[in-house]
Amino acid sequence: MTESRAQSSRSYRRVAAAVDAVCAVAADFDATTLDEVVQAISAERRRPIEIASAHLGPGVCGQRRSFPEKDVIVIASALPSREHTLAHELGHIVFDHPGEPAAEVTLEASDDLIAYMLSQRAHQQIVDDGEDDQCEWEAETFANMLMTRLRVFNNRGAGVSVLRFDEALG
Repeated sequence: MTESRAQSSRSYRRVAAAVDAVCAVAADFDATTLDEVVQAISAERRRPIEIASAHLGPGVCGQRRSFPEKDVIVIASALPSREHTLAHELGHIVFDHPGEPAAEVTLEASDDLIAYMLSQRAHQQIVDDGEDDQCEWEAETFANMLMTRLRVFNNRGAGVSVLRFDEALG
């Protein structure tokens, strides 16, 4: 994919609409923290989202692991703040970005081996595949917009009332 084509397929409106939808779900579930938002999205999708911590490979802050019955967001245990990475991985789930389903065989491998293999594969895909760049841009933009909205909610008073006020204003 050429750089100009990648740029033209990036849509802030699409990401903003996704953040609006997530915030509407958060309001319905009275969720004002990021962990509560993740659980609200999990309940809305009727598909569990678990949050785990693990030692991940160098340069890997988080991963979304897709299993047939659930999604798992794995956050690197060495991160000083997990919030942004959690929001980024939630963005991948919300956009239903293609990921690699965790095969049953990998369940027998150690977490360190899995993290290393995934980080090596992800690096090669970034080199080979422009679509991955698009997915990463969407997830990163989603994380930035969502974290900004959550900071506003928590700084302006009762989070849910702010959510409803923002909904009314459009």
